[in-house]
Amino acid sequence: MPAVLAGNGGPGGSVDTSIDPIAFASYMTFHSIVPAPRTILSGVGKLPPATVRVIERDGTSRDETYWEPRFERDPDKADWTDQDWQEAFTAKLRTAVERRMVADVPVGVLLSGGIDSSLVVALLAEAGQQDLATFSIGFESAGGESGDEFEYSDEVARHFGTDHHRIRIPSSRLLDGIDGAIGAMSEPMVSHDCVAFYLLSEEVSQHVKVVQSGQGADEVLGGYSWYPPLASVPRDQAAEAYRSVFMDRRWPALQPLLGERWRSDDDTPSAFVDAAFAVPGAETSVDAALRSDTMTMLVDDPVKRVDNMTMAWGLEARVPFLDHEFVEFAGAIPPELKLADGGKGVMKRAARGIVPDAVIDRTKGYFPVPAIRQLEGPYLERVRQALHAPEARERGLFDPGTVERMLQDPNGTRTEIGANALWQLGLIEMWLQQQGVR
Repeated sequence: MPAVLAGNGGPGGSVDTSIDPIAFASYMTFHSIVPAPRTILSGVGKLPPATVRVIERDGTSRDETYWEPRFERDPDKADWTDQDWQEAFTAKLRTAVERRMVADVPVGVLLSGGIDSSLVVALLAEAGQQDLATFSIGFESAGGESGDEFEYSDEVARHFGTDHHRIRIPSSRLLDGIDGAIGAMSEPMVSHDCVAFYLLSEEVSQHVKVVQSGQGADEVLGGYSWYPPLASVPRDQAAEAYRSVFMDRRWPALQPLLGERWRSDDDTPSAFVDAAFAVPGAETSVDAALRSDTMTMLVDDPVKRVDNMTMAWGLEARVPFLDHEFVEFAGAIPPELKLADGGKGVMKRAARGIVPDAVIDRTKGYFPVPAIRQLEGPYLERVRQALHAPEARERGLFDPGTVERMLQDPNGTRTEIGANALWQLGLIEMWLQQQGVR
């Protein structure tokens, strides 16, 4: 029998909270992403991006898509030089940033120390924003991994004279932060960045109520490691090439990890990629991957992550890189300009002379939470408890023998893009248990 949450007596009735097996397969394959219209719960759906559902008086409904960017070349820009693209890039982003300055309260910036948020700071300073508040977060190192990027965020703050807040989170607060972040998730999200954004938002909300963020630049400008391998792949082979570099694990490798009743011969995640890549409007293999990530991964991971974690503390996060006109412009940029200089080449070249060179030339970083990437001590114990809980055993999502082997070597199994695979297993159980789903 499916689990249900009692309704309020209204027309909605009860909600089926059983696990949707196709959504679960997506969670285990796409780094916790469940594409619309599904969610992890069978009785709960969500609209695709840029979609309005119109419900008629007779109860019938229809979905209308009101915006869909194209990732292909514009004939009117065929003779543009690199310099033309760089100048247009800066102008478009400047407009996007200025649009998000409009507020009745001061607007700060979540400054990670990477080029994305640093360029937002630079353009805000250029636009004359006074007493610009910037915020960076850091954690204690673990497993040989550094827990902060203050070296770069401090340099940007000094360069532009911001009112900078360096927030260091001690280990004593991290466990509560994990629980709080999981409670704020609308769906289970495996990225350890969630905890960083949750704790950062808690602190930032005490100073400002609106911030700008650099989220979205990697997805629309080619900043991730899985884009360059696609550059020489023929368009008709793009879907398979993308699967090989992005999916957490391929279908045959997934099956032994799952509990017996969750195994399937129907590779639904691969079918989803095939369908997404077959839609017209993406010229090259890189274009197809960028479009898929922009319309699926970006929506159901980075954007949802930032929105959930900031709004948990009443903080509004604005994302200029996702301005609709900027995304349309970015879609037209030739892939070779995006992939140049180690990724986001057009952006790095446009930023020369605007942000410090050290930020442009640095190795790509992320919001680091080493205690989750390198599970040990109380964090490992939290995962162990979740996977050994009676609800987890009853659900049987995962093969017990595989779980025990992973618990014995908690940091030895990584997904294709380097995430901690054990955390992925533990996270969904922690979320389901915290939500009271049985």
